[in-house]
Amino acid sequence: MTIDAARGRPPGTVAESPPELVRLLTPDGERVEHPDYDVGLTAEEIKGLYRDLVIVRRLDAEALALARQGELAVWPSLRGQEAAQVGSARALMPGDMAFPSYREHGVAWCRGVDRVRVLCSFRGINHAGWDPREHNLHVPTIVIGSQVLHATGYAMGVQRDGTEDAVIAYFGDGASSEGDVNEAFVWAAVQNAPIVFFCQNNQWAISEPAERQSRIPLYRRADGFGFPGVRVDGNDVLACLAVTRKALDNARSGQGPTLVEAFTYRMGAHTTTDDPNRYRLPAEVEAWQLKDPVERVRAYLLKSGTATGEFFDEVEAEAQDAGSDLRRQCLALPDPDLDELWDHVYAAEHSLLADERARFASYLGSFDEVSR
Repeated sequence: MTIDAARGRPPGTVAESPPELVRLLTPDGERVEHPDYDVGLTAEEIKGLYRDLVIVRRLDAEALALARQGELAVWPSLRGQEAAQVGSARALMPGDMAFPSYREHGVAWCRGVDRVRVLCSFRGINHAGWDPREHNLHVPTIVIGSQVLHATGYAMGVQRDGTEDAVIAYFGDGASSEGDVNEAFVWAAVQNAPIVFFCQNNQWAISEPAERQSRIPLYRRADGFGFPGVRVDGNDVLACLAVTRKALDNARSGQGPTLVEAFTYRMGAHTTTDDPNRYRLPAEVEAWQLKDPVERVRAYLLKSGTATGEFFDEVEAEAQDAGSDLRRQCLALPDPDLDELWDHVYAAEHSLLADERARFASYLGSFDEVSR
């Protein structure tokens, strides 16, 4: 069976973007108006978003190279999804709490997480990487969809505390089929929780296409739970910012949850353990390259005369320096004490844990005896 046949399309065809997208910036860099959404950004603020996109892409590329060279155990690249992450994260207020999955490196950048700390868990240095309370960004979640239920519980707590903060939960199209995500929708709806469900529909849940996840566009699932859903061009950083900002404002004002589906594309592999050439067509990738989120902002800045070549050179130099610094810091990270493996497993030590710790220490000690 061909890839196209497995996806239910005629052989040799490529899926097109659906028409019902909120878009403020076309793929060729033209600004368009939308009756319900506007960002109202200054030229300098748009240039700042471009800087975010370029640096996030460079850091991701460096981490991918580190993984390919054996310096990281694995890496889930975000290439192609930069606008969805930067746009939504820049809509957050300082007190808002974000719950990521394992691919939201762009969100971590926008929340001020030290670039090398994003790599720590992928290098096996520690369990998480950063203090969630310091950045109002929860640690990465590997268990698919579980963070969405955690985020809903947190939002219910925010609601009961009477603050004006909101919560955002990031997940992918594949996670939308998980029980935890749908349970979160139920709880958020009936509790009118101040939360935004931000689904990055990158078309592929590893090798499973989006059309095998749902017979309707994902954002329309919100209708069945009783709250609004909206689909945004996930490669348009301006639209992602505008849509997320409005959804967060609605959450803060007591209007409850919103499901945002950012229609985007994962340009690379699911992780460094995946080979996307086995399940998707090169023509599909090529079609999405024409919708590149970084290049469309660059095109807008050039066409509008907002930025000069000097600006682009400065951003590129800064991004290159950031990538080089990330590599240097990553390679300088100390190896962890293996005994730390047992820390924070339970709230208090007990006999089973102590026994396992002792047996593991004995096992490690056996290598010292062999070397002698």
